[in-house]
Amino acid sequence: MGKRGRPPVLDKDKRGRIAAIISVGCSQGVAAQYVGCAPSTILRTAERDPTFAEELRQAKCNAELSLVKNIRNAAKKEQYWRAAAWALERGFPEKYARRGPDVITVEQIGLLLARFAELVVQEVPERYRKNILKKTDAMARGLGVELKREAKDETS
Repeated sequence: MGKRGRPPVLDKDKRGRIAAIISVGCSQGVAAQYVGCAPSTILRTAERDPTFAEELRQAKCNAELSLVKNIRNAAKKEQYWRAAAWALERGFPEKYARRGPDVITVEQIGLLLARFAELVVQEVPERYRKNILKKTDAMARGLGVELKREAKDETS
C-alpha cells in the first residue's frame, strides 16, 4: 500500500535551495518566495524533519560566520576601521555601543541606588532604615551590581 496524503511541498531540491539561500544571509521569507511557498511551510517542514531543521541551523550559522569573517577581514585594513568599530559595538555593546541621551547604564543605576541608600541612612529613622536598605540591596543584586556605601553594615 502506498503513502497516503498529499506529497510534501518542499521536495529535496527545494530544501537544498532554501538552505543555500539562507546560507548566503537571506531570510526564510526570501527563500520561501524563491521556491514558491509560504515561510510557514519552511517552519512546519523543519518541525517535522530534524534533518532539514539541522540543515537550516547550519545554513544560518554559515551565513553569520561568513559575514563576521568579512567584517574581520575588512577591519584588518586601516582604511576600513568602521568595520572594527561595528564589530565592537555589536560584540560588546555594554562598552562600545552608542547610547541615546536618555539611556542609562547598569553602573549608573547602581550609583543611583547607592546615593538613595545614603539618603535613607541620613533621613529615615533607624527603625525603618534596615528594611529599606535590604530592599535596595536586593534591587542592586538583581541588576548584578553591588552597592558601595558606608552604611552597608546597617543591613546585616
